[in-house]
Amino acid sequence: MDTSGDTSVSGHIYLIDDDASIRRALSGTLERLGYSVSFYEAPDDFLRSAVPVSPAVVLLDMRMPGKSGVEVQAELIANKWSTPIIFISGESLPAQIVRAMKQGAADFLLKPFSMESLLRAVDNGLAKDAEVHAMLLHSRNIQQRYNTLTPREKEVCADILSGRSNKEIAEISGSAAATIKLHRARVLSKMQAKSLSDLIAMFEGTDLLPAANKTVS
Repeated sequence: MDTSGDTSVSGHIYLIDDDASIRRALSGTLERLGYSVSFYEAPDDFLRSAVPVSPAVVLLDMRMPGKSGVEVQAELIANKWSTPIIFISGESLPAQIVRAMKQGAADFLLKPFSMESLLRAVDNGLAKDAEVHAMLLHSRNIQQRYNTLTPREKEVCADILSGRSNKEIAEISGSAAATIKLHRARVLSKMQAKSLSDLIAMFEGTDLLPAANKTVS
């Protein structure tokens, strides 16, 4: 599930704990500190009704009736939730802790934990989620621009990013150098790139480009 939406300045926290006193204490403190909080007594309540936002973290109790924390974590992963998960637990089996970390938990706090430890884990998780969300938005933006290129412009784009000059591309494709120059200008314009280095930076970390044309021997 993709992350989107607005939150408070500090970020949003999903709190899942079957202990009402824990929910009241943590949500009250976190809200006073400027975070927005939505809390759930049961994992199924969260899985059924939570609206994904970013930046956010999930504070997840490990031992609850019905589903364990690692089972909820696995279900979130299957549903493509990328929100960082911070486990909070009074007592957990070593195997549960190992599984939680292998499944990508952001942190694991044993009750009773200090508010300082919790806030450190929350802020680290929010920063990570904000970074991932920014990268996702960037990738979507580049994808949208790339989709405006014609098939030929996509080929030229791959060629110029491979370091080939207009003359080299023309020789390989059998087109006139002036035609390649025109395609190159259109690629830069549609991708909103000011220069080749700007274009290269846009595509770093993406898998949008087809292989460049191979040199004809």
